[in-house]
Amino acid sequence: MTQMATVNYHIHKSERQAYHIDAGGVVGELISPEHAVTEVKVRDVRSSAYVSFAQDSVGFFNAPSEVSAFDENRAWQAVYDQELTSLLTREIGAKEIIVFDHTVRIDDPNATRKPARNVHSDYSPEGAQQRLIGILGAEKAADWSTGHYGFINVWRPIENPINSAPLGFVRPSSVSHEDWLLIDLIYPDRRGHIMGLVANSDHDWVYQSRMAPDELAVFNIYDNRGKPSIAHSALDMVEDPTIKTMRQSIESRTLVRY
Repeated sequence: MTQMATVNYHIHKSERQAYHIDAGGVVGELISPEHAVTEVKVRDVRSSAYVSFAQDSVGFFNAPSEVSAFDENRAWQAVYDQELTSLLTREIGAKEIIVFDHTVRIDDPNATRKPARNVHSDYSPEGAQQRLIGILGAEKAADWSTGHYGFINVWRPIENPINSAPLGFVRPSSVSHEDWLLIDLIYPDRRGHIMGLVANSDHDWVYQSRMAPDELAVFNIYDNRGKPSIAHSALDMVEDPTIKTMRQSIESRTLVRY
């Protein structure tokens, strides 16, 4: 089954572009670069497109969790981290897993962290190397760099099945090298960057419809041995206009060694 959705692609420009996050020291305040609002066809993997982590850098898994409330006190984190460790060991063959970040996103204008509505992947090679050192320290990072490691994002709906703003992915086989550009992330106290994607009619968009809290998307956001990072974005689309539940999700970033 194919749906239509709207996405915000990036635009090639002569000057370096940036997102200003928590701009002016206000948590949740975001100043974005110019986007190209584009309508795309999106194939539902439940019915019309088979994808796998090994082939497409994204996989969808049934993975019920003991955790039902991802509140700010983080009492759930030890249990959830162990669940993700077991999943990544089993499903992608990771030998060592470090879960280092959890972000809850709510599709509410008043939310501190909203769904990311720009087509991107999370790390450039330089950014991944900086993050590796930040997590492990320089000596251990040098050791990991001699082998095969990657950064993996694990995304799960919270409370209700996703009815609006589902997470969509561009299959890497449909992306050209020239489609990528570097985008700065400017925080009040630091600077990073991501990889943004510009529009290309060849892009093959996929998603999984009505993802429920017992389902996960596992996707590659950097790999030091060349496994493609996958571009992704929240999709502006609605599955059923009679359903009014708010899109909520948790994404967990992990560092894995193969």
